[in-house]
Amino acid sequence: MSKYDLDYEINRVPLVNILRQVVAMPDLPTAQDLNRLLNANPRRDDNSSIFSRANLIEAYRRYAGQDGLPPYEERQLLKLRRKPMRTQSGVTPVTVLTKPFPCPGECIFCPNDVRMPKSYLSDEPGAQRAEQNSFDPYLQTYSRLQTYYNIAHPTDKIEVIILGGTWSFYPETYQIWFVKRIFDALHDFGKGINRCPDVEAALLEKSQLHPDRNTTTATIAGVTFERTYNQVVQQVYAEEMARSREVMKNITAGALERSPVDEYATWEELETAHLENETAECRVVGLVVETRPDHISVEEVLRIRRLGCTKVQIGFQSLNDHVLRVNKRGHNVAATRHAVKLLRQAGFKIHAHWMPNLYGSTPDDDIADYQRMFADPDFCPDELKIYPCSLIESAELMQKYQDGSWRPYTHAELLYVLTEAFKQTPEYCRLTRVIRDIPSTDIVVGNQLTNFRQIVDDALAKDNRRSPEIRAREIKQQTINPDELRLDEVGYASSCSDEIFLQYITEDRLIAGFLRLSLPHQDLDPLHEDLRDAAIIREVHVYGQSLGIGESSGGKAQHAGLGKLLIDRAAEISTQRGYANLAVISSIGTREYYRKRGFQDKTLYQVRGIEVKSTED
Repeated sequence: MSKYDLDYEINRVPLVNILRQVVAMPDLPTAQDLNRLLNANPRRDDNSSIFSRANLIEAYRRYAGQDGLPPYEERQLLKLRRKPMRTQSGVTPVTVLTKPFPCPGECIFCPNDVRMPKSYLSDEPGAQRAEQNSFDPYLQTYSRLQTYYNIAHPTDKIEVIILGGTWSFYPETYQIWFVKRIFDALHDFGKGINRCPDVEAALLEKSQLHPDRNTTTATIAGVTFERTYNQVVQQVYAEEMARSREVMKNITAGALERSPVDEYATWEELETAHLENETAECRVVGLVVETRPDHISVEEVLRIRRLGCTKVQIGFQSLNDHVLRVNKRGHNVAATRHAVKLLRQAGFKIHAHWMPNLYGSTPDDDIADYQRMFADPDFCPDELKIYPCSLIESAELMQKYQDGSWRPYTHAELLYVLTEAFKQTPEYCRLTRVIRDIPSTDIVVGNQLTNFRQIVDDALAKDNRRSPEIRAREIKQQTINPDELRLDEVGYASSCSDEIFLQYITEDRLIAGFLRLSLPHQDLDPLHEDLRDAAIIREVHVYGQSLGIGESSGGKAQHAGLGKLLIDRAAEISTQRGYANLAVISSIGTREYYRKRGFQDKTLYQVRGIEVKSTED
């Protein structure tokens, strides 16, 4: 037995002793409280070690109701939960990465780590998990769920975030297979079935991406840039790409025997997985992919929707054609305008990426660019990642740095840009991330502080200000009285609709829940027949620590009926504006929720007549 394993029976007495004292505490224990208990009750099989938080959580699950411990209560796990911020926004995020694959972009700022999908670095935490799991969707999903379970986070309401290069550039069969295998892992985990050993054995036998076989040392030097990412990836992973082609050849020839790592699935198989997920223990309440503006078309939008997606991460990077051109972005601002319009018409949440400090820009140019993003109706993203450009050794930008035509912003310049951005972000937008989580060892020059959000918040606080954006206003784990919330409505125009952001807020504008309502311009033909003569609910979200399906918690926003109230108000507004129907871009795992509120299943959306009322809270 290694020091990382634990014999729970040998350690039963000290574990139960710790748990009795934790359960007796009226409030959440502090770190000091737990450290005191852990030091006073060391492991009996290894006196040099103390129990981990995961050990205490597992012991509580085993021994609750025994040895003087009261019966099991889910709320007691809150006292032991690690990293509660992970699920304080109301859902449990699971991020998975696609495999290394050619990319249509040639951006000079983009890292070129051939062990990763384009733009990602092998030292990033999520990328490391993906590589350890052979970039397999089943293994990545299952292992992440297991980690959440071990540290007492709920695993029933999952937001799946698929990252890695340009999703739309991967073959359709790979996309279908990748999403289906995520659902397979969710379903197996919910049933207590673990097929990971079988998947790992198949990967070791067949896939070059298995860690024991993926031994490439190929690198790209940004200074010389003798070979592109695509050239190196196609050479390094020639065996893997040949295997994928062989799988397709066999499928086409009628040899349908497939292993779980053969990258092929049909739409019918995916739709069967969707149907199972509607009532599964682990439900998908959001599915996100990322792509480029120049790969968005009507056909692509509808294909992404058919996969079950509800949100698209899309790289704006800049809204300046000159900056896009000199950075070899490969598209212009018009492509971004077109992409956003199509995504909004289809009801998607739009999660943009924006990069200050690009080659050819200045701090004042960046601030003007940011203002344009929310002043111009063609953009107005719902969520935003702000990624100041970092210089990575494998990026072609190294050449601009060496010839002196590009330099990183100073700390003061970056603080100036980000502070202005925070001030100007509207209440309907959420800044999901500020500064990309790149290890400092990968950054040649420039900002290496990953806590810049806090630095900006502190700078605003000195002037008694707070950013209006959503994340700065989330109620998080605060106790609220729903009767003290008020409904606030923020309207703004887009290129294809009038948008109304409905939010339940406290007196000081902390946000407990919101709904994004899109009122399409009625002179535009809908992208899909489901959306004809319909207003569209693009998102309903209630904040606070994620609770299990059907759970309730006194004073918490989740399960306080805010969702029903928001939907009914959206229906009232839609009636006033002359729409006959109200559609929702529902996730697979929220279909049951919307059926209970009068929505009926159509082809890609759920729709209800305006006059229909919700039947239950």
